[in-house]
Amino acid sequence: MPPEVAKRLLDAAEALRRIQTFTAGKDAHDFAASELLRSAVERQFEIVGEALGRAAAEDPSLERQVPALRQVVGLRNRLIHGYDSIDDEIIWDIVQTKLLPLNEKLRALLAAAGFPVE
Repeated sequence: MPPEVAKRLLDAAEALRRIQTFTAGKDAHDFAASELLRSAVERQFEIVGEALGRAAAEDPSLERQVPALRQVVGLRNRLIHGYDSIDDEIIWDIVQTKLLPLNEKLRALLAAAGFPVE
């Protein structure tokens, strides 16, 4: 894995870790009620999508290795360009059901390439 691609994957993994930290001990009601929490989580998802999009541009094989890559980039685009139609329930569902598997996949790819993430 080229160092530039590893850097992008590390950026994405770090943003996912931040989301986990921000949402620890929270529930859907907490998320919906907190403008600050929603903004923080959305910003980190923007970083994840941008980092994975750039990594895939540098290494197209990532699209096969990270099955959700296109959806993550699409979420980033939706957050930025469709900011006025974001559904908090969908974002919270992604946090609860998709974040951990994606983070594990990125960490496994990085570890296999000799870039372990703490």
